[in-house]
Amino acid sequence: MTEQSTPNHAVSELLDRSHRLGADPRNTNYAGGNTSAKDTGIDPVTGTPEELMWVKGSGGDLGTLTESGLSVLRLHRLRSLVDVYPGSDREDEMVAAFDHCLHGKGGAAPSIDTAMHGLVEAEHVDHLHPDAGIALATAADGPALTEECFGDKVVWVPWRRPGFQLGMDIAAIKAGNPQAVGVVLGGHGITAWGATSAECEANSLWIIRTAEAFLAERGRPEPFGEVVEEFAALPEEQRRARAAALAPVIRGLVSTDHARIGHYDDSEAVLDFLSRAAHPRLAQLGTSCPDHFLRTKVRPLVVDVAPDAPFEEVTERLRELHRSYREEYRAYYERHAQPDSPAMRGADPAIVLVPGIGMFSFGTDKQTACVAGEFYVNAINVMRGAESVSGYTPISESEKFRIEYWALEEAKLARRPAPQPLASRVAFVTGGGSGIGKATARRLSAEGACVVVVDRDLDPARQLADELGGSDKAVAVQADVTEEDDIAAAFRAGALAFGGIDLVVNNAGTSISKPLSETTTAEWDLQHGIMARGSFLVSREAARTMIAQGFGGDIVYVVSKNAVFAGPNNVAYGATKADQAHQVRLLAAELGEHGIRVNGVNPDGVVQGSGIFAGGWGAQRAAVYGVEESELGKFYAQRTLLKREVLPEHVAAAVFTLAGGDLTHTTGLHVPVDAGVAAAFLR
Repeated sequence: MTEQSTPNHAVSELLDRSHRLGADPRNTNYAGGNTSAKDTGIDPVTGTPEELMWVKGSGGDLGTLTESGLSVLRLHRLRSLVDVYPGSDREDEMVAAFDHCLHGKGGAAPSIDTAMHGLVEAEHVDHLHPDAGIALATAADGPALTEECFGDKVVWVPWRRPGFQLGMDIAAIKAGNPQAVGVVLGGHGITAWGATSAECEANSLWIIRTAEAFLAERGRPEPFGEVVEEFAALPEEQRRARAAALAPVIRGLVSTDHARIGHYDDSEAVLDFLSRAAHPRLAQLGTSCPDHFLRTKVRPLVVDVAPDAPFEEVTERLRELHRSYREEYRAYYERHAQPDSPAMRGADPAIVLVPGIGMFSFGTDKQTACVAGEFYVNAINVMRGAESVSGYTPISESEKFRIEYWALEEAKLARRPAPQPLASRVAFVTGGGSGIGKATARRLSAEGACVVVVDRDLDPARQLADELGGSDKAVAVQADVTEEDDIAAAFRAGALAFGGIDLVVNNAGTSISKPLSETTTAEWDLQHGIMARGSFLVSREAARTMIAQGFGGDIVYVVSKNAVFAGPNNVAYGATKADQAHQVRLLAAELGEHGIRVNGVNPDGVVQGSGIFAGGWGAQRAAVYGVEESELGKFYAQRTLLKREVLPEHVAAAVFTLAGGDLTHTTGLHVPVDAGVAAAFLR
């Protein structure tokens, strides 16, 4: 160890190196690979020097790695495990043993690759999953190509499942090949090392860039074969319209076992791959790198009809292919499962490829769906490289199963936190940029939903979407709810962003408070256009989407106590709220057979944060009741049974209660959120 180095310096160097490597997708995929550094630390009990290793723990991403994401282990204790290693058939026991090698408190759980870092006699080690490196690792004649590409500076390691034995293999190769700076791991990735952090990083980058240059110079130009005109990409507008129509259908199918969020990718890499003659054969072979197929499943579902075929023909074929996929996946499980294998986790695909349209990827949340898609693009790049210089030959199906249903992978899944109530659900909130809509979007997002924030004014909708976490959590869409085309476009945007919509909140509104004799037909039409017509248009499009998905959904109307309470100077607003209230009943009766529940929330006197009250309604109502506008909220509170002011958050809580999963057998209900207005009691 270098005496002048301090542990903090070693950690700082390791994190900096990790961030640089992880920032470039050419070097490794998201959350892929791990890095390590060895140095001298102090035993907190004895105060004596202790050889330590800091290594990226299980999970996390190199590009954003923090010190808390590192495992810290006592090196001599880790290396002493070699003397008690019971053999490759008992690998799982070694991961449990890593816990007894930890130094201090906190830090991440050690990963399966810990032995690779600890047993190699080098102060710094990088294990990465670059597309170019995996292309050589999955080529049919990978050993010969590795020698041709790197000479004796990089050594080929035959495929072995990640674990302690692989770590010992690499350590032996390092010891027996002092000229080598790294290895290519068959079917998997690369590992490099160095005496300093800078040397290790330089060796990693040299291996990756050399592999890239080798593939570019040595590879044939069209490794995926000729373009098949039937599967050529449709023009962008037509392609994305078809994708938006297909997304809810596909999402419904792949949610047969578990609800999923979707992601759509029509990048050039995806569309080109799907247009080529070789794509059916290569897709059937599946991915190879463990990081890839753990996210993408053993292979994708590939649609085999022309992208511009009649929509009904495409959807019917999708259903047939999905049934076949599930049958084949179950057969795959049954072929390889052992008596102690974990139960089958689900037979639905994570990746659906539609030639001419693009790729749909799915996960429990948007980020997981995006990562699955990114990993399949990595796999396409790997296939291209391997096919350009040889033939793509991923690891065997049985080896994929051993990793997919590894007890260690099952344990990793078990450590995940329990899902939130609205996890894997997509909410669509109109009037979402202010007031009740804004509070509702915040609450639904906080409970785990992805949110489409719809507002006539795009700026506040964008601000809210950014606040909620950006594109992984929310998207903003500009729409006038009175316009059919706007509503259809908003639902298309939701389908492309998240795969579909299954929780709709009809909240957009305005208010006109005038005596009957002073209310113009234009004002009447405006009031009814936004709330009665707008709710109808949104609910109609929602029903179409939810029926296409096939797993039900929720439509919640933000109505008003004025739907049942008759007050003065309120004919336009009160009448349109009554219209909305009856839409709830009518749609609950009609849509129940599809599992779609329709309910309403009847608030009153929501002054704070309200765009309606700020836009003149507050002044008008204050004048009617003879109070100052600033006192209107308190006035409303005093006329209630509970003497409490109603806030937007209280309405949002009612929306969540209706759609959050507890009231599964409730539809056609109106929930008062008015602090108790006896005259508005439902009867």
